[in-house]
Formats: sequence, C-alpha cells, structure tokens
Amino acid sequence: MVDKKKNTWYAKMKRTLCSVLPIAKNRKGKCINCGECCRLPIQCPFLKFKSDGKSYCSIYLIRPLNCRKYPRTKSECITNDKCGFRFD
Repeated sequence: MVDKKKNTWYAKMKRTLCSVLPIAKNRKGKCINCGECCRLPIQCPFLKFKSDGKSYCSIYLIRPLNCRKYPRTKSECITNDKCGFRFD
C-alpha cells in the first residue's frame, strides 16, 4: 500500500529533480514489473498491461531518469510492499 502522505505531486517533483543524483549503493533487487511506481501520484499513460496482468512500460528504452532510478534511495521508496528493490 502506497503511503498517501508521501504520494504527492511535490514528492514526484522532488524525485524528478533528484533523479540526476546517483542511486544509493545499498539498493538491491530488480524491477518485478509490479507497476506501482508508474502510479505515483497518478497512473502513467505509458503503463500498459499484458494478458497475464504483468505491467510494462511502452517507452521503456526512452523512459525518464526518475523512472529508471526509482527508488533511488530508501526514503524515496514508497512502494515497499510490492517493489522488487530493497535497501540494506
């Protein structure tokens, strides 16, 4: 469940501006195509779904930095319950 207090346009703007910074060294895991990050704070128009229910990005090769790097740090990760990335 995404924390509604952290799922705001301000948080999205902050993640976008900080996306030029490096990813935390303690980030582990990989994307599991849950699509939760593509719904922050509203569903991305490029988020698509396969027949098995898995999500995918229709512009994956040219997706923005904030998409490529989410979650960049533990404090930015607001999709903990579904995201394949973890922080030590």
